[in-house]
Amino acid sequence: MKLSAILVAAAAGERIDDAGFMLAAERADLYELAFCADAIRRRLHPGNVVTYVIDRNINYTDICISGCTFCAYYKAPGQGGSVLPRQELLAKIEETKQLGGTQILLQGGLHPDLPLEWYEDLVRCIKATGIHLHGFSPPEIQHLSHLSGLEIDEVLGRLIGAGLDSIPGGGAEILSDRVRSRIAPRKCSADQWLAVMEAAHRQGLRTTATMMFGHIETMAERLEHLRRLRDLQDRTGGFTAFIPWPFQADNTVLGSQQRFATSGLAYLRMLALSRIYLDNIANLQASWVTQGPKIAQVSLFFGANDFGSTMIEENVVAAAGVSFRLGEEEIRRLVADAGFTPRQRLMDYRMVEKSL
Repeated sequence: MKLSAILVAAAAGERIDDAGFMLAAERADLYELAFCADAIRRRLHPGNVVTYVIDRNINYTDICISGCTFCAYYKAPGQGGSVLPRQELLAKIEETKQLGGTQILLQGGLHPDLPLEWYEDLVRCIKATGIHLHGFSPPEIQHLSHLSGLEIDEVLGRLIGAGLDSIPGGGAEILSDRVRSRIAPRKCSADQWLAVMEAAHRQGLRTTATMMFGHIETMAERLEHLRRLRDLQDRTGGFTAFIPWPFQADNTVLGSQQRFATSGLAYLRMLALSRIYLDNIANLQASWVTQGPKIAQVSLFFGANDFGSTMIEENVVAAAGVSFRLGEEEIRRLVADAGFTPRQRLMDYRMVEKSL
C-alpha cells in the first residue's frame, strides 16, 4: 500500500502492520503523522476532553544494584543512599491528599536487603491512608521474586493482598534485549518485564506502559517494543495508557559516553507513530516532564489525550537535570488554551467529579 492509503486506513481504525509503521517512520512528514494521530485521538476520545491526574512520585529508596547507565538518580550500596523514613512518607501522602491527589506512584531502586515482608508492610501502611497505590514497576517485582525465591504470581498476590492497586510501566526502556544488555544488563529482560505485566493483568491489576527512546536503539527496536506491547494488550487488555518519553542524558554514564538529544519535533513524531500503531491502548500521555509545557500542548494534536500527572514530587528525571514543574491550575490552563476541556481522572481513567 502507498503511505497515504496506510495513514487513511489507520485513521479510520484499521490496524497498521510493521511494514506500514516503518514506511510511516521513514517517509511521512510531520504534518501527515499529526493529521493521522489526531484523527485517531478524536475517534477514540470524542468530546474534546484532555485528562490529567493529581499524584506524587515517591521514591522509597535510591539504593539500587541495577547500575543502569541511563539513570542519574540511583546510589550503589555503600554510596550514601537511603530508605525513606515511614513518617516522612506518610507526611508526603497527607500533603498529596490536601492538594487533591488521588494516588501515589511508588517506585524505588532494587535494594539488595529489603525482604518481601518489608514491602508488604509498606503497602499496608500506605493503604491505611485511603489513597490509591500505583506502585512497583516490573523490575522491582522481578527483583522481589529473586530475593524471596517465590514465583512472580505469588509475589504479586502477596502485594495485592496487602493493598497494591495498580502497577506503573517503568523499567521498560526499550523491550529489546540487545539494547537492555548494553544499558541495563542487571535489570530484568524484555521477556521478564512482559511476563510480570501479563501476570499482573491476569490477577486483575491495571497497569501503564512506557518507552524511553532516543539513545542507542534503532527505529526497528522501537517498533519491536511497540509490537510486544500491542501483542500483550491483545491477550489481556490490561494496559490503561502508554507514555513514551525521550532519554534525558545529563549526569548519566550513558550520556557521558555518547551525545544524545531528542528534539521536540523528533518527540512529536514518535508520539504520533505510537498513537498510530497502538490501536488497542486507549490513552496516550504527553510527557511535559521531559518536554516542557509548550511541546506538551502541541502533543495534544499529535495523538495525546492525557496530560499526565501534576507530579507534586519527581526525583528521577530531575536528577538528569530536567526540572519542569506544573501545578493543577497551570495544567488546566494549558489544556484549555490549546482548545480542550481539562478533566481530572483516576488511574483507570474514570473521571473525578469536581467544581473549580
